[in-house]
Amino acid sequence: MDNIVYNRFSFIGLGLIGGSIAKALRRALPDAVIRACDPDTDCVRQALSEKVIDGGFTEPAAEMFDCDILFLCAPVSVNDSLIAALSDKLPPSAILTDVGSVKHTTYEIICQSPLADRFIGGHPMAGSEKTGYANASSSLLENAYYILTPSGSVDSAFVQAFEALIGSIGAIPVVMTPEKHDEVTAGISHLPHIIAAALVNFVRDTDDAEGTMKRIAAGGFKDITRIASSSSVMWQSICLSNSENIVRQLDEYIAALVSFKDRIARQDGDGIHELFARAKEYRDSFISADLGPIKKVSALYVDIPDVPGSIAQTATILALHSLSIKNIGIMHSREFQEGALRIEFYDDETAARAAELLAEHSYRIFR
Repeated sequence: MDNIVYNRFSFIGLGLIGGSIAKALRRALPDAVIRACDPDTDCVRQALSEKVIDGGFTEPAAEMFDCDILFLCAPVSVNDSLIAALSDKLPPSAILTDVGSVKHTTYEIICQSPLADRFIGGHPMAGSEKTGYANASSSLLENAYYILTPSGSVDSAFVQAFEALIGSIGAIPVVMTPEKHDEVTAGISHLPHIIAAALVNFVRDTDDAEGTMKRIAAGGFKDITRIASSSSVMWQSICLSNSENIVRQLDEYIAALVSFKDRIARQDGDGIHELFARAKEYRDSFISADLGPIKKVSALYVDIPDVPGSIAQTATILALHSLSIKNIGIMHSREFQEGALRIEFYDDETAARAAELLAEHSYRIFR
């Protein structure tokens, strides 16, 4: 087992995550054999036309099981329902993995199946508010943590080979138990999505008839609620699957909100300052990462004169130096940022180069 090589991959589910892993594998291992199935015929057709996959199907086909690794990339409940049917289809040397956001339900089933000694659970901590294969990218997992939760009976050589594979596509493998995974992701992934959705619903339900709050919602509101645009079907499944951890942590979070509310109601200036200061200190200590479940945004805020052609002139300066703009827009509200124009780039390196370039042209830049 010292020289385990994975070169044949199959995917059940070819959405944002499955598609991104397949694209990353194709980039890292151009000669690999990759097959996939997905009920969405358009995404299968697109993956075939892009030569990301060598075989595409709308449901699992027999030839897909001739593989080194089978990725389950459907919703957790669907993945769980497939495990029993896979027991006698995979070759003895094949590894089964998944990309689910919740692990304990899958492991309860795996431990009762013949696949227990070949299952390495996986969860790439990367994503987007966008969904589907059309938004998949070979770079989505770069520098993102990829949590691995191998069953206790998997040979360590298989785990090490799988870690090496994950590293080859640019992700950072981290091994932990399924129980620890579900506890951790409840706090740093599941809870933020619930909070974002609740905040958006709060604004929707309390806004006036003219939609004033929606119209003037500033960058800060949009940034912290971006993930509320994620798949409602997926998050329904996650909440039901990891309910115990989520409910416990929601109780603790609600208690923290009540503490905040009480200090504000008592006009406790020192207490309010302490809560904000502690949050700032801890948040500033986070290691910066380009990709994760909540994607980092590489943006500049630029002061421009309010005259015709100003935006076009700014964009032209960047284009002449081959700097690609991801998004550009006028800041009608500047609650947290200065600058009249917000320019978003694909990475921090491009944003930094753009800041230098625009400063050379006498623009005022804010980060």
